[in-house]
Amino acid sequence: MSVPHRDGRVIVYTGDGKGKTTAAFGLALRAVGRGMNVAVLQFLKSPERTYGEQLALQRLGVEVRQLGAGFTWTKTPDVHREALKRAWAVAKEYVHSGRYDVIVLDELNNALAIDRFPVDDILSVNDVLELICTRPPSLHLVITGRAAHPELMAVADIVTEMKLVKHDYEQGRTAMKGIEF
Repeated sequence: MSVPHRDGRVIVYTGDGKGKTTAAFGLALRAVGRGMNVAVLQFLKSPERTYGEQLALQRLGVEVRQLGAGFTWTKTPDVHREALKRAWAVAKEYVHSGRYDVIVLDELNNALAIDRFPVDDILSVNDVLELICTRPPSLHLVITGRAAHPELMAVADIVTEMKLVKHDYEQGRTAMKGIEF
């Protein structure tokens, strides 16, 4: 799929290493510093929890919304499918609203890669490619998550793959407040 020329960039942070969301939020911070309007839509994180990045960005006036149902193994497939369906509708609304300069679609790659239950009928790679092609010309889209689809990486302007070298999870350590959430 060929994407028409635009000033807005499509940036993908992917890979099995830590730092994808952190990189996207660093970019969001830079954009806010330059007076840009930024929104963050999180596809898998649940609004039932709070996250450090959410609290910090909201203090800076960035709209951050958790649209997911949490980890895929914590709820039924139907609950996750409904959450993804709503999240995708919200994402399309935000992208086409014309209100934002930068939109972070956090964990969208993870959502597209779900294989525990079907999602392609409510959120497919082709849907994402269409959104990329029809977004306002100056809108920057930042897409994070493991296992970015090859077609998505092909149309992106910037792709960074985070590679896991070592993580303390491997030693049985749990997520740390302020570091992982």
